[in-house]
Amino acid sequence: MEGFSVFLRKELREAVRSNRLLVVVAVFVVLGIISPLTAKYTPELLKAIGTGQPGVQITFPTPTVADSIAQFLKNVAGTGIFIALLLPMGMVAREKERGTAAFVLTKPISRAAFLAAKLVALLALLGAGVALAALVTYIYTAILFEPMTVGGFIGCSLLVLLSLVVYGLLTFLGSTLVRSQLAAVGVGLAAWVLISLVGINPTAAQYTPAGLLAPASALARGVAPDHLLLSVIANIVLCVILAAAAWLVFRRQELAGAVE
Repeated sequence: MEGFSVFLRKELREAVRSNRLLVVVAVFVVLGIISPLTAKYTPELLKAIGTGQPGVQITFPTPTVADSIAQFLKNVAGTGIFIALLLPMGMVAREKERGTAAFVLTKPISRAAFLAAKLVALLALLGAGVALAALVTYIYTAILFEPMTVGGFIGCSLLVLLSLVVYGLLTFLGSTLVRSQLAAVGVGLAAWVLISLVGINPTAAQYTPAGLLAPASALARGVAPDHLLLSVIANIVLCVILAAAAWLVFRRQELAGAVE
């Protein structure tokens, strides 16, 4: 793929200069910090509110590491979906809209390299965000509760990253299909709603990004996960299909002045 490494460096520099990397990392770090804090102090806060009312007594089970893990999945894998959907909306659509894609492709860079560099940059941004979120969650969980198994939590974090990559690729595909950034994220959101509807069926959910979260929780808790291999393979295949679809669409699009 001619020009891949040069264009990838350009994409990563732009992510830094435009503060996209800073914003993504900051949001994920906040999500990672609040996960164990929420698990630890929410029951105490609710208990304090309840005991302030005459005749009201509220009891909660003592929070554990499992609660911190549940909050991590809820915040990073749950709220993180919106970051994954929004992040790639302009990666291709914006350049087509402004005409810069056609200009770039007059340089010694192939369309495959153009698209692959943007995909790798997307993976790098999401990977950096999830990695830092996992790091601060691990540290705060160790302080507030007890340390988790390092290998199990790394596996949990990788499954979370895979789930977010799938959602990111949905919008990335939309970004190659249309010229408008809003339309691109609309495609991603519509696909997310469709996947959520499919996930209502517990059996079908195993093949969706949501199906990765139960095995992720089990790994972090040191428990043997169910349908781990099935969910991983299904989502990797989905990633490949989405990336291949984006490539097939992009390679056939008419871009004035572009070269193959």
